[in-house]
Amino acid sequence: MKYSVCIDAVFMNKGSFADAMKKVKEAGYQAIEFWTWWDKDIEEIQRLQKELGLEVATFCTKFVNPGDKEFQEEYLQGLKESIVVMKKLNCSTLIAQAGWEFDSFSKEITKKQHRETFLDTMRKAAEMAEKEKITLVIEPLNLLVNHPGYHLSTSEDAFDVIDRIGSSNVKILFDIYHQQITEGNLIQNITGNINKIGHFHAAGNPGRNEITKGEINYRNVFEAIGRTGYEGYIGLEYMTDDNPVAGLIEAKNKILI
Repeated sequence: MKYSVCIDAVFMNKGSFADAMKKVKEAGYQAIEFWTWWDKDIEEIQRLQKELGLEVATFCTKFVNPGDKEFQEEYLQGLKESIVVMKKLNCSTLIAQAGWEFDSFSKEITKKQHRETFLDTMRKAAEMAEKEKITLVIEPLNLLVNHPGYHLSTSEDAFDVIDRIGSSNVKILFDIYHQQITEGNLIQNITGNINKIGHFHAAGNPGRNEITKGEINYRNVFEAIGRTGYEGYIGLEYMTDDNPVAGLIEAKNKILI
């Protein structure tokens, strides 16, 4: 199994990005990921990546709503710019989001229109992904605790979206923390749809903290993922008030397989 550490989460407010990369290596991990590339020194990341021998598993495309027709071209332009950065960092997977629904006065109509535009945008994005030989992973998020108003939450709906887009270069980012809050039934939902999953995120619940804490039996979940033959990354994307290196080492010793 391959694991990556989300620096923007695990090392939030804990020093520089460069120092965090070194600490990830110190903790015994071979890959990193992050949220935003446009506020970072990509050349420095590229240099340290080679120096430390770290892979970049994934990061996010620009945060533009793909479900709003007004911003479709801006979204696709942001995707194009993100792919340029991917090539620099030898990264093959890019995180995409489904956007937020803002019009509370016409919720049902807005949701329908959002879905139609979102699918149209992602089909155009899929053409770019196929041409560039990358994988886009769309992330459902929980509405109950963290992201009210987000367009995509259940795994059933997310997998249906993948079917409707119809490209092997577009898959789901299955965030185990978010899906535990939304619906549970983690192992069955994962193993029954593993061919539609291109990346995982993991955090403890409740609290979105270390995977050694909370109600999710991550050892069992990871073992189930391993039995499917999944070859991608599982990203540790949690926040901590404690020593991040100590937490990563504890996860490695107690949970990771």
